[in-house]
Amino acid sequence: MIVAPIQDSKLNTHLDSLPKDEMLVFVMANGRIRGALFHGTRFVNQMRAQHRLGILETMVLGQASLCGALLLPTMKGREHITWRHEVNGPAQGFSVEADSQGFVRSYLFTDTIPVAEPLKNWDLAPFLGTGTMTMTTLHAGDKFPRVSSVEAKNKNIAQDLAWYFSQSEQIQTAFNTGIQLDSEGRVVGAGGLFLQMLPLTGGTKAREPQAANADEGLIERMEHIFATLPSLGKYCSKGRHLEELLNSIFGEFEPSVALRRSVRYDCPCSKETYLTYIRSLPVDEVTDMKLHGPNPLHITCRNCGSEYLIPVDEL
Repeated sequence: MIVAPIQDSKLNTHLDSLPKDEMLVFVMANGRIRGALFHGTRFVNQMRAQHRLGILETMVLGQASLCGALLLPTMKGREHITWRHEVNGPAQGFSVEADSQGFVRSYLFTDTIPVAEPLKNWDLAPFLGTGTMTMTTLHAGDKFPRVSSVEAKNKNIAQDLAWYFSQSEQIQTAFNTGIQLDSEGRVVGAGGLFLQMLPLTGGTKAREPQAANADEGLIERMEHIFATLPSLGKYCSKGRHLEELLNSIFGEFEPSVALRRSVRYDCPCSKETYLTYIRSLPVDEVTDMKLHGPNPLHITCRNCGSEYLIPVDEL
C-alpha cells in the first residue's frame, strides 16, 4: 500500500496528543465473557486519507472498518475474513477484509453516497437499508473458503454483525462503535467495543437451572451496560487511556487484559503485485498495451485507494 499522508496540520497536532492506537483483548465475569476495546482514531483517519472520503462516507466506512478490526479476536490461527455488506440504501454497502496478522482494509461500493437533504443527525439507517451480509473465512492451508450469509435487516452495521454471529455461529455477541467529529468535520476520536458470551465447556448433561438463570442475568446486565455506554469516539478524542474506560464500565465483572495488540489500516498491494497480474494476461493484450498505451498504466487498488503508475516498458 502507498500510505496516503494526512495533510491537515491541526488534525496531526491533535493525533500526536492522543495515546497510540491499540486494542485491548480481555476476559471477565469468571471467564464467561471475552471482549476487545479498540482505540482507532489514527486507524479511521488513515482509512479516510486512503480513499479521500467525505464526512458521510467516513462515518459509514469508518464504522464498518472498526467492526472489521473487532473481528480480529475471533480469529483462530492464521485466518483471513472478507465481510461483504450489500444493502438497498444509497450507500449500497461495503467490503471489509481483516487478517489475523493485524491489518484491515475496506472500501465502499459507491464512491459518493447521495444525500437528498441536509443531515440532521448521524443516524445511518436511511443510507444503509436492508440486504445481505456474507462472511468468507479462509484459514491457512484451506483449499476452499467457508462462506456463510445472513439477512442484513437492522439498518445498523454493528447490530447486523452481531446478528450474523447469533445466526451463523450461535454465539451471543455485541458490537459498538463511535466516531467523533469536530466542528469542521475532522475525525478527532474513534473507537469500538466487542463482547462475546463464551459457552460453558465440558460434560454432556443438561445445564443446571441455576446456571441458565445466571447466564440470563449476566446477559441482561450486559445489555443494560451496552444501552448506556458513553460515546466511544468522544472518549477516545479526550486522550484518555483504554484501561480507564474498561474498568469504569466493567469493573464489577473484574476484567483482565489478556493481550494488547496493534491494528493498522493496511493493504498488501504493491506495484510488483499488479505487474505480475498484467504480465499474466494473454500475450496479445499485453502487446496491445505496449503499442497503444496508455503510458504509464494508471492502476488504483480498490481495497485501499493506492494509485500505481506502471510504464509500459516494464511489462
